[in-house]
Amino acid sequence: MKFFTLATAALVAITSNVDILAFSPVVKSAVKSHAHSASGSLLVQSRRKTSLPAFISTTEDSPRNLPAFEEWCTQYGVQKMDGVQLYSEDGLDWQVITTADIPAGTTLLYIPAEMVLSSDRVAQELNSISNGGVAAAVQQLSRIGGASSIPKFYLFLKVLMEYEAQENSSFLPWLDSLPRLYYCAVSMTNFCYECLPPLVFNLSRTERVKFDNFLQSNQDVLKWAFNSVYTRTFCHKEGQNADEVVIAPYADMFNHVAVPEVEVYFDGEGNCMAYTLVDVPANSPLRISYGDPTNPSFLFARYGFLDESSPAGFCKMMDIPNTPENVNIGMDPSKMLFFHDTGDISQEVLDVVLYAKVLSNMKYSQETGEVKKQFYEAHMSGDEQTKAQIHEQYRYEVMKEILNHCNTFLKSLEALEKKSEGKSFDQHPRLPVILQHNEWVKQTFLKVKANEPLVQQYEGGSGGGFGGGGGFGGVGGYGNDMGWEGGGGQDEYYGGEDYNEEYTY
Repeated sequence: MKFFTLATAALVAITSNVDILAFSPVVKSAVKSHAHSASGSLLVQSRRKTSLPAFISTTEDSPRNLPAFEEWCTQYGVQKMDGVQLYSEDGLDWQVITTADIPAGTTLLYIPAEMVLSSDRVAQELNSISNGGVAAAVQQLSRIGGASSIPKFYLFLKVLMEYEAQENSSFLPWLDSLPRLYYCAVSMTNFCYECLPPLVFNLSRTERVKFDNFLQSNQDVLKWAFNSVYTRTFCHKEGQNADEVVIAPYADMFNHVAVPEVEVYFDGEGNCMAYTLVDVPANSPLRISYGDPTNPSFLFARYGFLDESSPAGFCKMMDIPNTPENVNIGMDPSKMLFFHDTGDISQEVLDVVLYAKVLSNMKYSQETGEVKKQFYEAHMSGDEQTKAQIHEQYRYEVMKEILNHCNTFLKSLEALEKKSEGKSFDQHPRLPVILQHNEWVKQTFLKVKANEPLVQQYEGGSGGGFGGGGGFGGVGGYGNDMGWEGGGGQDEYYGGEDYNEEYTY
């Protein structure tokens, strides 16, 4: 059963008096008595008067109503420093900025818990009014392999309920402030997928499968609700429960950057706060990190933008077996990096190529088998001297593998670029972002090919050297410091899914 079938069944159990837009059976099994619970909370308060239309349109060309949203935030107790405001250059993409200097460590935003949509609280609300329908939908979602999506499924149902309530919803001003036009994987056309390189294609398909698990009919509304939840939730932040995901209106307006100015946390009562990590001068953006800065392909698939501040990206080697030994050696997309500005190569790329490609692909002999074993044992024990000696012995073969990979991948990017020629951007509005992403990857690979120490190694020169743990070209272990575990990671904010399990090679 698809996810929207589940959503329909759930919503029917909650709202037997409402059409629910012909949602699929899962939504309908979840909804039977249309009522809001938790007396005293914002969830059950009637909406105060704001300048809103009677009906919210989710068509992609619909405008966002930010004045009514800001009025609503003030009415319900959002507090922010003087100078903190929403800003847009085009009326479509909004962000938080400051027009005043803010010292590091300053709390700049407070959102009361009553305004925060928590998956834990929403689950309690929906289960209490659905006569078992939501619980049945959640069990079905688990059976089809969507257990990691359950917290967001609760929020997805909540957004659909509030959308269906329209002018009776306390959250109507927030709903009307949300984007309608998304560039992420779920909104891509079939042709868009044809223009994606392998890694971002796999990441995008993973996002699309999550959506397909929710959906059956009225896809415009469902797609809008799904994207609104998946692009705006926080998880694994200070003060949150382990599996809880939340949406905090206004805090969900922070844009992303690799090195953020702002951090978000929650207190014991569920209130959301944001504070500055650094001194921020006046007329500057206020941004958070959406996840691993070395994985722009994931950010592109999930959120629909290219993070050009990313210092590096995954080397796109997708043909390496996902064995425990290869993972121990360093097979991790957040660590196997090509650096965008310099063309440097992380140590993990060198280690994995040597172990999983060069030594594994050589004709087996007792000697080569022993070398592979020695390299693995040296890596696991931290014997950098032995590792360096083996790297030196096979440096030509390692460089040959990397250069061949670069050439093959660049040819595939060229073919994808030709495929897009002559296509209408009006018909495929996500295509410019896809081409921008592919160009960023292309320039990264060209810089790796132009890396002088790399070329010297391949041609038998003396440059570069592998050293003890610094990576190629003097990176100095950046892949370890900025890796998924050490540098935040996707599950720091969004959904708690494990990248290395969900997005395998």
